[in-house]
Amino acid sequence: MSPSRLIPLTPGEAPAWEPVPAAKLVAGQPQTRTTMLYANEAERLYVGEWEATPGKWRISYTEWESMQILEGRCIIEGDDGARLEAGPGDRFVIEPGFTGTWEVVSQMRKSWVIRE
Repeated sequence: MSPSRLIPLTPGEAPAWEPVPAAKLVAGQPQTRTTMLYANEAERLYVGEWEATPGKWRISYTEWESMQILEGRCIIEGDDGARLEAGPGDRFVIEPGFTGTWEVVSQMRKSWVIRE
């Protein structure tokens, strides 16, 4: 019998909080934690949840990410002038090559799907 192609996404214990690296910091002392819920290495496809405390830092995407904000608020500003304010229920995609800043206005949690 082959393994099922229906895979429940059940989080385990939440990982420890980690500080955003000093080289990326713009403001505050934000911390983040990532919970991996699914990984398909062969397809370079990953699913999980991410949490962050208030602060602002530089981002540079080499991967494609779809996300939905579950709690809290953030502001994402691109070096190209793009700006997005997002809160609970908002969904968006960041494509490879995007650079700018991520600001967490109030402690937040998002669900995500990444394709490298």
